[in-house]
Amino acid sequence: MKTWKRLFGCLLAGTMLLSLAACGSNDSPADDQAAAQLQEETAPPADTAGNTAAPEASAGENTADSGSVLVVYYSASGHTKTVAGYIAQATGGDIFEITPVEPYTDDDLNWSDSDSRVTREHEDESLRDVELTTTEVENWDSYDTVFIGYPIWWGIAAWPVDGFVEANDFTGKTVIPFCTSSSSGLGQSGELLAELAGTGDWQDGERFRSSASQEDVNEWVDSLGLSAE
Repeated sequence: MKTWKRLFGCLLAGTMLLSLAACGSNDSPADDQAAAQLQEETAPPADTAGNTAAPEASAGENTADSGSVLVVYYSASGHTKTVAGYIAQATGGDIFEITPVEPYTDDDLNWSDSDSRVTREHEDESLRDVELTTTEVENWDSYDTVFIGYPIWWGIAAWPVDGFVEANDFTGKTVIPFCTSSSSGLGQSGELLAELAGTGDWQDGERFRSSASQEDVNEWVDSLGLSAE
């Protein structure tokens, strides 16, 4: 009788141990999944090849410490920014974004509104002196070629670009303007910026439609002989 009770007790203890082990195995996957999800949410973004992507350059900063090509741009709605990125990729150049201290909102850019900011600035040139967060480019002297991009506003370069051009010395640099526009051409925008700068070897520029593809941009850059090796 005692032997049977002892055997029963052993079987009961074994059953309890198996139950505890089963509970533990059910908890572990849930904990692992939560940890993996947390790691995924906090990890840097990855490119399509699975490599960690570098963070996008913030306004007024270069994507690299130095280089022979610099792509400077002002973008009001993102189209010029896209083209600037394509040029930087094609040339291996650095990027510098021109950023107003007071960014333009969608309402500010409503040219059909006679009281919008951009309309008032167009009608009153004294209002076009747009304060920028910075006009200083790190390692400015190291750049031999400078692309300058902008949208076309009333047939000329968007005026936030003016402050950057006036503040920098382009002596010894080849300057290549480019613009984005749904209909207007480059016009005299490049020539007017060259006059404003007073220095630099300003070249004929290029106008891109608002929906320009990377292939369009690469084809133009290839024609300049500046593609990254």
